[in-house]
Amino acid sequence: MNYRKKAMLMAGALLCLNLSIYSQSISLKMNNVSVKKAMTELQTKSGYSFVYIAGDLDTNRTVSVDAGELKDAVAQILKGQNVSYEIQGKNIVIKRGSQQVASTKKRKITGTVKDVNGEPIIGATVVEKGTTNGTITDLEGNFTLTINEEGSLLVSYVGYTSQECPVTFDGKIKVVLKEDSKTLDEVVVVGYGTQRKSDLTGSVGRVNMEDLRNAPNASLTQFLQGTTPGLNIGQVNTAGGAANIQVRGQSTINGSQDVLIVLDGIIYNGTMASINPSDIASVDVLKDASSKAIYGASAANGVLLITSKRGKHNQKPVINFTASFASQSPTVKLHPFNREQKIKSIYDYYWDQGAYLGPDYTEINPDFDIRSKIDPTQTAGYDNGTDYNWVDNATQDSYYMDYQVSVSNATEKTNFYISGGYTKQNGYVVNDNFNRKNARVNLETQIFDWLKIGTQTFGSFMDYSGASPDLRVVYMYSPLNSPYDENGALVYSPNASLTNPFVSLDAEDMQQSSMLSALVYTSIDLPFLKGFNYRVNWGNNYKWEKHFYANKWDSNQSGYAYKNNSSTYDYTIDHILSYKTKLANEHALDLTAVFGLRSQRYEYTTANGEQYSDLVLGYNSLEQAVIPKIGSDAWKEQYLYQMGRINYNYKYKYFFTATLRRDGFSGFSPENKFALFPSFAAAWTISNEEFFKVPLINNLKLKVSYGENGNLTSRYSTMARMDSSRSYIFGDGSTTSNVQYVSSMASDLRWETTKGMNYGLDLSLLNNRINVSIEYYNTKTNNLLWNVNIPTITGFSTIPSNIGEINNKGVELMVDADVLRIGDFKWNLGFNFSKNKNKITKLLGDTDNDGKEDDLIASGLFVGESINTVYDYNILGIWGIEDEKAGLIPDGSYIGCEKIEDLNNDGKIDAEHDRKILGSKDPAYRFSITNRFTYKNWSLYALINSIQGGKNGYLGSNNAVSDLGNNSGDNMIRNNLFAEIDYWTPSNPDAEYRIPVKVPSVTPSYWKDRSFVRLQDLCLSYNFDKKLLSKIGIQALSLSLSGKNLLTITKWKGWDPETGDGLIFAYPVMKSYSIGLNLTF
Repeated sequence: MNYRKKAMLMAGALLCLNLSIYSQSISLKMNNVSVKKAMTELQTKSGYSFVYIAGDLDTNRTVSVDAGELKDAVAQILKGQNVSYEIQGKNIVIKRGSQQVASTKKRKITGTVKDVNGEPIIGATVVEKGTTNGTITDLEGNFTLTINEEGSLLVSYVGYTSQECPVTFDGKIKVVLKEDSKTLDEVVVVGYGTQRKSDLTGSVGRVNMEDLRNAPNASLTQFLQGTTPGLNIGQVNTAGGAANIQVRGQSTINGSQDVLIVLDGIIYNGTMASINPSDIASVDVLKDASSKAIYGASAANGVLLITSKRGKHNQKPVINFTASFASQSPTVKLHPFNREQKIKSIYDYYWDQGAYLGPDYTEINPDFDIRSKIDPTQTAGYDNGTDYNWVDNATQDSYYMDYQVSVSNATEKTNFYISGGYTKQNGYVVNDNFNRKNARVNLETQIFDWLKIGTQTFGSFMDYSGASPDLRVVYMYSPLNSPYDENGALVYSPNASLTNPFVSLDAEDMQQSSMLSALVYTSIDLPFLKGFNYRVNWGNNYKWEKHFYANKWDSNQSGYAYKNNSSTYDYTIDHILSYKTKLANEHALDLTAVFGLRSQRYEYTTANGEQYSDLVLGYNSLEQAVIPKIGSDAWKEQYLYQMGRINYNYKYKYFFTATLRRDGFSGFSPENKFALFPSFAAAWTISNEEFFKVPLINNLKLKVSYGENGNLTSRYSTMARMDSSRSYIFGDGSTTSNVQYVSSMASDLRWETTKGMNYGLDLSLLNNRINVSIEYYNTKTNNLLWNVNIPTITGFSTIPSNIGEINNKGVELMVDADVLRIGDFKWNLGFNFSKNKNKITKLLGDTDNDGKEDDLIASGLFVGESINTVYDYNILGIWGIEDEKAGLIPDGSYIGCEKIEDLNNDGKIDAEHDRKILGSKDPAYRFSITNRFTYKNWSLYALINSIQGGKNGYLGSNNAVSDLGNNSGDNMIRNNLFAEIDYWTPSNPDAEYRIPVKVPSVTPSYWKDRSFVRLQDLCLSYNFDKKLLSKIGIQALSLSLSGKNLLTITKWKGWDPETGDGLIFAYPVMKSYSIGLNLTF
């Protein structure tokens, strides 16, 4: 049965309680309608409420009714079903089968029904077991019922597990219903409150955290990849790193692109790595302009609402312990040339200078003196057979381990969740390590019936200490060089060009980042105004970072050390007033008003020194430096805001939301500090209409919304700023002196504003076994923040300005289907799809008076094209020997170099005339597929994630032979290269890349398709039998085997398509195999 509709039915029953018990004359005529619709219509006309236990009545059955009396109407509605009914006061109580004989001795029972969070459940059914005697809870969750003296109560509500409750001696009982995850009408966080998913008017997505609890993820962002359409999460390739987050593409060119993070209702400015994933209960994503408008400023790029865990009602505190260990290795491993390959490459570089025999140059010349061509620092290694593997000695065994313990519980008055944990991750490179210690205390207590106070506090202490070798330099070093001399001592620069990357291992390096966050709140249910609630949030975040460093090899081996300290403190104060009521038994109203202030300040100090005679004391004795330096920095910014929101629904058919937010930010000029951001949204649940008669469809809902969001400028960009430097005073014999100067002009910046529409359709089929959501959005961002070039005669090169307009639109699809339910076997399939496209519609206007909008070619910005347009030379292939003979190679290029398209056919290649739009860095579309299989105590979860570029999208630069100066000839003799690079030689004329030693006058970028399909997560888990575990005092125990980034299918060559790192010197993405334990007492 459609449980969401049953919830609506029970709530509708509550609306009718105030009508007269004696109003039994009615007129009801309906043909071929469902029982549910007939009951709803009867309730509306008669005022009587139906009370029944879930499953006793088939409400989807088709009936026809033609009655003038209440009893006749009820009889016709229930005709053909194995039920009986009894009219008790204002309730029509339905039961299956015949009625039992009641005892003559009665007693009056009173009680309350609440959920695990202590919130009253309105409209819960309370029935005396074995009878039709029952009632419904009121707006406060209270009920009164007279039952047989020996009777007990059955309490049920849609979305919750039913309970049988024995009657206490004093006749007062308190019932706590637990959520039934199979039928729960999901409640999502929407900003300053929550809503049932079925009541939403905007675009809000919830991440399913439970499927990925066992994945070896150190950061919360890694749990979010591929889980929700429109939420785009990047890859992580360093220990303790946090991925980039993007919601519905890019809608700004120079403004902030940061997604707004809200943790437990308070804006969070810390790093995502500080948040312990095990402490998080849910993550909701606000995607459309209407939903985001409630946060106004800085919400234009989307909002992540993160909610931490709370205690749940149990007979005793619950202790949970989890542990996991993962082994990690690169998804792709590139191989620098070994000794033999390096020497062979030098022959290749001199192919036309005697290294190969003509005329085809495919056979090595045995008389060629290769030793004379080798870099002088490498001849000794050539002579003694040196073949040093720099990569193997710069990398380490990579692993991840995590241990978490928590204690939680909830009583009638108090709710608590306390946790602590330790996470350790060793990355791919030596000393790329991450350690995190975390602790959290969430506590809430009901002081009085009308007063509740609480705190949500956590601390995170992260350690990144240890200086790693520069991996790029490691890859560049030739196997003919060794980092050590014959005595085993480090050589500062083995090739006399690059510093030995292993000198960093001699450094003292302490890098720590710590975070303390505390939200303290008070919630008051105003006793003199029923339905009113006043809440005060006071959020505090304090982050401090230390980076202390000393190394005798730095500053050209004279020694260098420093101590850097920084701290960031922000606080938020929110006053939230809400009011919930029902009018005329059909109208539900939810009002919210917010007044808030947010302030943030930052401080930084540094002390460093160069040239030490002795660095034994390291960074703890900076005064020994010959050249000491100190520095400091600080800033402060403030936000002021007010917000009002109204949520309204009529008979759970028609929904309306309106929001108005006023934001103020200290970074704007005085006349532009404040801005208004309105939004409007409406929804229509068609399936609740009487005329809707499609049995297969359980829910059909249409949504439309409009909203405006703001984007912030940098904190001092509207002010004229002063800088200082050491400069020489004009005149003979002068010395340096501190000089102050105006470094930027004041400007009259306005808010960058995004306005947009969102259209959505929600559909549920086959008793909610198939759920579909489709959304289309279209936004425009104007007053773009941009630094416009101005004549340098003014003393400045740019001035912050508002320019142009960007259009951003896309479509999203989400499908969730229970494919199979056969006995103990279940298969759930999920599919997410999103397509986003942005386009610049305006820039500077027509500055050259040619009748059309001007492009910013130097910045790669073109009117009518994507923000991330690729504008470059088009490579047609590689010039060969036959091309040289035919005289086809233009001046400035050579055999073995790129054949570039000559767009104007003038016989030469230049930037002004021979570049064109090749495509875009933006993907054409994204999709993910989830599969969940369960059989008895076993479960298997798999997530496939993909990004596709289509025809000319999702392009990445893969410049294999030009990274870090490798495009010059002597550098290529001295430095190393990857064996996977397919470069041109006479024997390899169809190669992908030019021969590295040749450097043409024009060196184009190689733009390649980054499309991929990845098996991102795979998890197999087993839950032990609870009956057996209870005998040894254990509530639950599960073991899991997980894998991450196990397989990637792509044409991209190099490290990883998602990071965009190709055949260059970069960090790899890691794949993981892990084992996990979850134990609950």
